[in-house]
Amino acid sequence: MFDLKLSDITAWISDRGYSSVALQLPEGLKMRATEIIDFLSDNTDCSFVILGDPCYGACDLYVDYKDVADALVHFGHSPIPSQGDDGDVFYVESFFDTDIREHVKNILDELPEKVGLLATVQYVGCINQAKEVIESSGRKVSVGIGDKRIMYPGQILGCNCSAAESVANDVDMFLFIGEGDFHPLATAFGVGAPMRVLNPITGEFRSVDEVRDRILRKRFAAIQRAVPAESYLVIVCSKIGQERNALADDIINKIRSSRKKAYKVYMNEISPQGLMAYRVDAFVSTACPRLAMDDYSRYDKPVLTPIEAEVALGIREWDDYVFDAIRPE
Repeated sequence: MFDLKLSDITAWISDRGYSSVALQLPEGLKMRATEIIDFLSDNTDCSFVILGDPCYGACDLYVDYKDVADALVHFGHSPIPSQGDDGDVFYVESFFDTDIREHVKNILDELPEKVGLLATVQYVGCINQAKEVIESSGRKVSVGIGDKRIMYPGQILGCNCSAAESVANDVDMFLFIGEGDFHPLATAFGVGAPMRVLNPITGEFRSVDEVRDRILRKRFAAIQRAVPAESYLVIVCSKIGQERNALADDIINKIRSSRKKAYKVYMNEISPQGLMAYRVDAFVSTACPRLAMDDYSRYDKPVLTPIEAEVALGIREWDDYVFDAIRPE
């Protein structure tokens, strides 16, 4: 169902004559790591090593792969153009290769006149299928072009909805093709337009309004918990696509201008265990917004995004709350 491009990887390795290759996989594909190695080993003279640390996106690209191999195959994510191009890195987006036209036909009556189409990278190939069906009903379809962090038209990341922002004024509703809540919620917060989700595997069609409202209430509660804080630890992630040191310095200056203490820490993997030793009242994460949005319940102190920290400090009003996004430098 998801194309791992094993024949393409084989040809790439053979053409370039690599003797060793590292494999970086997200959690959902690690169960197939040994299967992938068995295939590649049978078809090349190369040796392989699995990079076992968690991998959340191309922002998490293992840049030190040359320490363990000649080249890197990164599975499950598209390149982030603003991070530059490395000829010794092969990206396998794992595109979904099933026709979703029938699922789209089943939801036509639920769609308005002007629809914006969005997807995560695995499902960007489904966008043209959906566009064909929706336009055949007489509706207008918009597929936005994102900024330099975005590889494909209509693609969104959990930290970047610029493809949606580029057409937000031209649509009545966005239709997100994919699974889960984080990506469509990030866009719903980012553009403020109605959002519906179509699961391309099951055909389920649903709203994210209730989940969005529940998360907003929890984010408001986290901000309120941080209002009395007198000391903050501002976290900078060292991952290539998440490092926002200048933003961290900016929020530190704002905290100190509010007559509170601020400290900065560099981390690669951010976890409750990694932060529990620090004697501060609250954390501000400049890493992936997902840390604060998804994992807040795992921390015994409030974890805020930089925008949320501004609200807690009284610099920004809650009515001006927006979702944190990572933009290209």
